[in-house]
Amino acid sequence: MQRSDRVGDEIRKAAADLIQNHIKDPRMPSMVSVVEVRASRDLSHAHLYISVLGTEEDKKNCEAALKSASGFMRREIAARIRLRVAPELHFIIDDSIERGIRMSKLIDETVGGKSQDD
Repeated sequence: MQRSDRVGDEIRKAAADLIQNHIKDPRMPSMVSVVEVRASRDLSHAHLYISVLGTEEDKKNCEAALKSASGFMRREIAARIRLRVAPELHFIIDDSIERGIRMSKLIDETVGGKSQDD
């Protein structure tokens, strides 16, 4: 496992804690999770994949709240992980979990429909 992968995992844990317990922005939806973090090799950038359960408006509000809290999060993450350089945080709203749930429902409906016809 590369150092950037290990640091990415630590950033994910720290960011998840910050989002759940320390960001008091009213725009932040209650169901937000950090799915994955990909840190660049030199650790100067970190792409945080965020999953938001809710409407499109919830996703937009979450993105706005994260952008306004990014300076705070960057300082906190650097302090917690003790990095020499605080990585620049890039937030990406990831809807792969929602797509997976939708696909599961479609599969269940398709399989369920066939078993009833037989």
